[in-house]
Amino acid sequence: MKIVFFGTPEFAVPSLEAVIEAGYDVVGVVTAPDKPSGRGLQLNESAVKKFAVSIGLKVLQPVKLKDPQFIEELQSLHADLQIVIAFRMMPEIVWNMPPLGTFNLHASLLPQYRGAAPINRAIMNGETYTGLTTFFLKHEIDTGNIVLQEKVEITNDETAGTLHDKMMIAGAALVVKTLDMVNAGEYPLIEQMASEDIKHAPKIFKEDCKIQWTQNALSIYNQIRGLSPYPAAFCLYKNDVFKIYSATIIIEQHSLKPGEFIIEKNMLKIACNDGYILPTEVQAQGKKRMDIKSFLVGFRPDASSFE
Repeated sequence: MKIVFFGTPEFAVPSLEAVIEAGYDVVGVVTAPDKPSGRGLQLNESAVKKFAVSIGLKVLQPVKLKDPQFIEELQSLHADLQIVIAFRMMPEIVWNMPPLGTFNLHASLLPQYRGAAPINRAIMNGETYTGLTTFFLKHEIDTGNIVLQEKVEITNDETAGTLHDKMMIAGAALVVKTLDMVNAGEYPLIEQMASEDIKHAPKIFKEDCKIQWTQNALSIYNQIRGLSPYPAAFCLYKNDVFKIYSATIIIEQHSLKPGEFIIEKNMLKIACNDGYILPTEVQAQGKKRMDIKSFLVGFRPDASSFE
């Protein structure tokens, strides 16, 4: 069985590696074009490309997935199946090309958390578990027939970063398990059922990252966890961005206004609706990321609150 693998970021690399180690014939890898980054605007290769090149796989980097030259080159690989992980939306001419179709690994228990940011959104919404799903692509995004699912716990102190890494490894195993079933010709195709309580996972925008101190402590805590380490929850201090990467909370009544703070025993306590947020790792604008004790050494407050 010939396979073409589509993926770009680090999340997809363990799955590609697992498919290779399982003995499958990956005849090509499709990933994002190199992008200029950094002060020198040097071209930066995707994590998937770096791994693919290191083991001698053929790599395709189309700017447009409907480009006739790319379509012709993809057809010439004569893939029986395509696997997609953390890639962009694909036109039907691409996902419907191989005779066995194209399956995707999605970081949620579909139909819950369809969209671009399922890991972030699950934590931000205070979920205690999420999961992984393999499913075959069709027209509507993240709606195809499900092959396999695996539940993944979200711990109380989980961040988007730690959950990402945990699901990245579990996802690789699920991809190979799915591939084995497809190769054997015996696999379920479970239709996703419509439901009124489906939660969605749209892309994270700047407004999703801004902390509203009028909210309760748990909601803000979940927001901080769900956006750490990237892009990070933030507030403003004297109109400068103040990022919070981790925190603890205290639930108690107080007389402070939302956003007002007190400093005691190397702790910064920021008032919210029903208690305090106590940042443990922060980054002030123009400064490096640091633990709160180090930050407070040089902090000379001349405003009464965060906004």
